[in-house]
Amino acid sequence: MPTFTALTTLPGEDPANALAAALERMVPEPMGVGVFEIEDDSGLWEVGVYFLEQPDEVVLDVLALAFGAKPFAISELPEIDWVAKVKRELSPVEAGRFFVYGSHDADKVPEGRVALMIEATVAFGTGHHGTTLGCLRAFDRLYEGGFRPARVADIGCGTAVLAMAAAAVLPDALIIASDIDEVAVDVAEANVAVNNLAGRIECLEAAGFANPRLAAAAPYDLVFANILKGPLIELAPSMAAHTTTGSLVILSGLLVVQAEAVTAAYVAAGFTPDTRDDIGEWSTLVLRRN
Repeated sequence: MPTFTALTTLPGEDPANALAAALERMVPEPMGVGVFEIEDDSGLWEVGVYFLEQPDEVVLDVLALAFGAKPFAISELPEIDWVAKVKRELSPVEAGRFFVYGSHDADKVPEGRVALMIEATVAFGTGHHGTTLGCLRAFDRLYEGGFRPARVADIGCGTAVLAMAAAAVLPDALIIASDIDEVAVDVAEANVAVNNLAGRIECLEAAGFANPRLAAAAPYDLVFANILKGPLIELAPSMAAHTTTGSLVILSGLLVVQAEAVTAAYVAAGFTPDTRDDIGEWSTLVLRRN
């Protein structure tokens, strides 16, 4: 069955949400509508809509005009077995001592490495993306230098690959993985179980640190936050409140051009920059609590 996408951009979150609401009332009814901020400081938002049949281009043109958006770009997506594609194209990832792989590559795990299995059905957060890879490399470097945090939080954990990396080498640490998305928490719990780490990582739903369990376990010696520029900046004061002198935070999910703004927000909150690594267009920051 073919799938059609229609994408546009417009300035401002409120107009973008209003356009999305109008799109949901279209006939034929779309199978999904998404609204995303374009993280390039342009102030633009992207609105995407998905259909199982050819959408009415005239209606889309009228809606774009009414809400001040650019004309929709409409595309028909090819029918692809995405799981098979991921298995073909996502080769194992090596980040220092860590080896991240899918079950289809179980025979490739080398001796002496910390192996973490993430199923190909949930590709984001497998370690292939520059942000996750950057976080794994940063943690590996800190561990190599003798850093042994006793309390670790993975905020916006996704597949929980970062929390699992910590649990695999810190057998006595308290580790909590949280995500704002209930589905992500389910995925995290499944991955924790598959990697024989059940009981070592607590997976829970939370926006930032807004969960009683996260607050009770503070202060943390290490916090991962692989999310987006906006939420990272908003999280800076809370990050300071849930860490202590000498604590480290590993931040990513941000573009290279956004690194300075995020760094400035954390310096203002009481952190000192430690390292920065850029992988392609993505940046990973390590900062220390003053």
